[in-house]
Order: sequence, then structure tokens, then C-alpha cells
Amino acid sequence: MGLYIEARIRADLDALWERTQEPALHQRWDLRFTEIAYLPCREGEPRHFRYATRVLPFLTVAGTGVSAGERRRPDGTRTSALRFASPHPLSLIEEGSGYWRYVPTPDGDGIRFLTGYDYRPRWGRLGALADRAVFRPLMGWATAWSFDRLRLWLERGITPERALLNAVAEVLLRVLFVAAAVLLAPMTALAAAALALILPPLPTTPAARRCLRTPPVRARAPRILSTLATVPEPRP
Repeated sequence: MGLYIEARIRADLDALWERTQEPALHQRWDLRFTEIAYLPCREGEPRHFRYATRVLPFLTVAGTGVSAGERRRPDGTRTSALRFASPHPLSLIEEGSGYWRYVPTPDGDGIRFLTGYDYRPRWGRLGALADRAVFRPLMGWATAWSFDRLRLWLERGITPERALLNAVAEVLLRVLFVAAAVLLAPMTALAAAALALILPPLPTTPAARRCLRTPPVRARAPRILSTLATVPEPRP
């Protein structure tokens, strides 16, 4: 998989599963999506879903996908896999696949919540260049930031909406700090800017830097992903 993000979350496994598998809860903490909804399907089949992301106030990019989960595994872990695609001509992502793993830590002090995913960009060479230079790093950051936002929700009870306000407020404070240095002490402006970037975020503010971005060992996609060969059209 092209992207890997891992967070350690001290929470109940069932609570983590619920907030990641229920669309109404998932869309609240995941910065990558504005809307997620399951589509009708037959009992026992993988779940079809629709997702949408508001790129601009007047532009929403949507797609569909199929997912399946293993809530009970012999080793005590859980797994969820999905494939997704977007027919929207303005979506850089044409199709992709990924998985979530829920791994209780040996000391019983939390859960390793991790994801690996990859996708194929559209727009030919231009799309591949834009993906490598801008979009893929942005997607990795957004995923990690969202994972930490989820962690704060589960560990501290800070809702995703409150966490976003905390993040915006902290960014504004750092910008004001640098602006004040420029106006009042220009000679220290560079040092102030460096300090604003280096200082760790407040404990109540989500931060991508708290997540692991490189797998500790070579990560393999779960076998359940192979059962989702394509993204079929949802049944009416």
C-alpha cells in the first residue's frame, strides 16, 4: 500500500469499531470525507457505500465503494477492507483500495489502529505528477490528523467539532505570535516563525505528527481485501 498511518488509542475496542464503521460517526472525525452513507444491499453481501468530499463551497466530489469487515478473529484483532472509485472527472483519485486493522496491544493499554491504502490517479502524467508532489502528501497528513482527532474523541471526550475549533484557534494564535514579532521585534521574526513551527501542539489539538507514518514491519494487505475484486454497482 502506498500510504500507511498508525495511531495508538487507549479506548474500548467496541467503541473504536463503532466510531469507524458507522458512517454518521465516521464522517464526523475523518477530514477526508464530508458525507458517507451505506447503500442498499442484500443480507450477507459486502456493504456498498457512497462518499462525498466538499472540495470547495460549490464543488463536491463523490464516489462509491464496497467494504467488508471481520469483527471476530482468532487472534483478537479486527479488520476492515474496502475498494472505492469515483467517476467524477475532477476527482484526482480514479480508484483505490485499503484496509483498517484494530490490534490490541500486548500490555492491554490500548489499540493499534492502523490503515494502509493506495489509489490510482487520473489525468495521465499530469495527474501522477500532481499526486506525487501535492495530493498524496496531503492525503497522508489528512489521514494522520484525522486519526489523532479520533483519538482525542475516544480518550478525552473532545468531540471532532470541538477538536477542529481547537486546531483553528491554535493556528491563529501561532500566526498572531509571528505577526507580533514582525511588527514589534523584526530581528526576532525568523526565530519566532521557527518556534511557531517547532513547538508541539497543545494536548487538546489534533496533530498528524503524533501518528506513525512508516510501518514497523513490512505491511501486508489482509486477505479479505482479495474478496472485494471490484467496486460493483450497488443493487437497488
